[in-house]
Amino acid sequence: MTNDDTETLVRDPVCGMTVDPSAGKPTAEVDGRTYHFCCDGCRKKFEADPDAYRTAKDPVCGMDVDRGTAKHMTKHEGQKVYFCSAGCKSKFEADPDKYADGVPKPEPAPEGAIYTCPMHPEIRQDHPGDCPKCGMALEPETPSADSGPNPEYVDFKRRLWITAPLALAVFILEMGSHLGLPFADWIGHTAFGWLQFALATPVVLICYPFFKRGWASVVNRSPNMWTLIALGTGAAYLFSIVALIAPGIFPEAMRDHGTPPVYFEAAAVILVLVLVGQVLELAARERTGDAIRALMDLAPKTARRVRDGKDEDVPLDEIRTGDLLRVRPGEHVPVDGHLTEGRTSIDESMLTGEPVPVEKTEGDSVTGGTLNKSGSFVMAAEAVGENTTLSRIVGMVAKAQRSRAPIQAMADRVANYFVPAVVGAAVLAFILWAILGPDPALSYAFVAAVSVLIIACPCALGLATPMSIMVASGRGAHEGVLIRDAEALERFASVDVLVVDKTGTLTEGKPRVTDVEAEDEAELLTLAAALERGSEHPLAEAILEAASERELKSKDATDFDAIAGQGVTGQVDGTRIALGNRKLMDSLGIDVDQLSDKAETFRDQAKSVMFVARGDHALGLIAVADAVKESAADAIRGLHESGLRIVMATGDAETTAKAVARELGIDEVHAGLSPEDKQTLVEDLSKDGSKVAMAGDGVNDAPALAASTVGIAMGTGADVAVESAGITLVQGDITGILRARKLATATMRNIRQNLFFAFVYNTAGVPLAAGILYPVFGLLLSPVVAAAAMSLSSVSVIGNALRLRAARL
Repeated sequence: MTNDDTETLVRDPVCGMTVDPSAGKPTAEVDGRTYHFCCDGCRKKFEADPDAYRTAKDPVCGMDVDRGTAKHMTKHEGQKVYFCSAGCKSKFEADPDKYADGVPKPEPAPEGAIYTCPMHPEIRQDHPGDCPKCGMALEPETPSADSGPNPEYVDFKRRLWITAPLALAVFILEMGSHLGLPFADWIGHTAFGWLQFALATPVVLICYPFFKRGWASVVNRSPNMWTLIALGTGAAYLFSIVALIAPGIFPEAMRDHGTPPVYFEAAAVILVLVLVGQVLELAARERTGDAIRALMDLAPKTARRVRDGKDEDVPLDEIRTGDLLRVRPGEHVPVDGHLTEGRTSIDESMLTGEPVPVEKTEGDSVTGGTLNKSGSFVMAAEAVGENTTLSRIVGMVAKAQRSRAPIQAMADRVANYFVPAVVGAAVLAFILWAILGPDPALSYAFVAAVSVLIIACPCALGLATPMSIMVASGRGAHEGVLIRDAEALERFASVDVLVVDKTGTLTEGKPRVTDVEAEDEAELLTLAAALERGSEHPLAEAILEAASERELKSKDATDFDAIAGQGVTGQVDGTRIALGNRKLMDSLGIDVDQLSDKAETFRDQAKSVMFVARGDHALGLIAVADAVKESAADAIRGLHESGLRIVMATGDAETTAKAVARELGIDEVHAGLSPEDKQTLVEDLSKDGSKVAMAGDGVNDAPALAASTVGIAMGTGADVAVESAGITLVQGDITGILRARKLATATMRNIRQNLFFAFVYNTAGVPLAAGILYPVFGLLLSPVVAAAAMSLSSVSVIGNALRLRAARL
């Protein structure tokens, strides 16, 4: 898109980005008009308040400007400013303070918002700005679900589109002269130098953020890649200006037709190559944020608050702890809290992966983002804003993307000494070439020094770990693996023993009918289901589900009676039906001895047995068990193949635990354990030299999780379990552990590849740039070639890290 007034421009009315209508981006229709958006977050923000984004006021002339087709826009103090014409835009840019009253004021940052640097997570402040160590724009610690694209990414892309043609032009002019195209002879050598100056100067000015970062690194005594970039390109540019203005100060041998050589093309091309690398890096970071936004979209944007007997829909950020909220069938629970009125079933699959709704009554807790399936209820808000379970999970992902693995400590220590060493090497190269080099020696010396500064830029080294961690954290979030920090990921890759609970991890965590023993199974299940429709017993749902799966005709029971600890009775088709344990059958005088052997067999298989009788006659029995998950066997096999020894630690009975362990091939079983026993088990395994990972989901698991090398919280679990764990699995499933293990090993392998490449590259690059090959082969790298090689190393690291998005988990 261009700003040609004859061209129709389509712009996202929220963030101001230009949008290709044919690219399949999100759209919204208001009053018969279609608006186009760069992302779904902008579309949702627009739909929430279209009038706020449809037009803007031109601060110069006061005209209303259509934001969706505005051809002229700029930014002022972080705010988008729209203009009716190029003339108004020029007037504003010439003196923005004169028209500042017409510029929309920035929205205040959320209360308690913290901004941090992507490269230096230790930098934290309560307002936007630049990192004092590297000069990069600070980003909010906790992103917003409706946030548009990264402003720095948008800004750098615009800078790239402007500077790339200029750098290409000056490159063609300079390189053409070396390829037999006598541009300098055609227009004159002096004019040729000034033409390059005219093309390169806008590039240098537009890329001023790089020099700003380089200056910040010097002022803050934190030498980094920007130190070398600013020194190298700045030296090339300033040397060339001096050569144009005062050519007489240079030796005759350095002058060609009276003009010394200029390096405008080196400065311009290097800056554009660095800008390309930055755009690629920011784009990659933008993609890693998709996982966070997907998680945040689980929460509704509004809530129905009950106040003074009236219901009103209010934005979610207006909800406070203690507010009463009404949730109707089909709506999402807005925040964490507990039921104060009503009864319902909640689909918690968004957070736990379990598809069967969970029954909720007064006093039961509910989690924001889950789906209300049946009844309407009133809840009291307990955790709102950043304190909800969903927000904490989002915070964990965001923190993991900013964290650094211990392996990076080595890279950081090397980088602290590397930059001063490179500057010293550049100075040494300059001196040696100036003394020993052929004529024009100073020219060769300058080329060698600038090449060393550029090719040794440690950006690849700096990106090696953060890029892999960011991509891995985003990929993990998409797979239901939430990484608290990089250290947990690195530790999990080295673990050799995995301690797991049974219920909800290896088993489904809900009972299912596994066996029916009767002459007529269909009749037995039909009668049992008729009774259980009025029961609240935990096993009732299993029987009803079994009857539903067999598509049995439903019947109703009358005179229903639940006998605590025994079972239920009622009338079905005028006949008394009983469903329960042996104690219930004995109390009713019903003989079930002929079923006793079968019942014992089922009990040995860790199954619960319920007898069914009609009148005074036993019809048969139903066996119910917490079935092993279909994916568990393959997951255990995969974990074994990855080098893990699997230990089961559960509070269940030993018979049940051993039955599950036999079926899955688990190496070791510890049953009937208390929380203290689990912690002791983990500590004992660690004392034997093992690196132990513990997977658990409850308060009773928290001590063991904290004692392990790395804790893994299953599902959302109890708050204390999640807080004690380094990794949280959204879908409380052992398959998630296998995915986490594969992700951890793939990430550490990826980081080592990146670090190896970066170290080897810099070790080999500096001598080459200094001219070590010149005495033998007559080869001296041009600063442009050095810049291309430097950018290629960064792009290679980024590309290698992005491979984690396609890793097989």
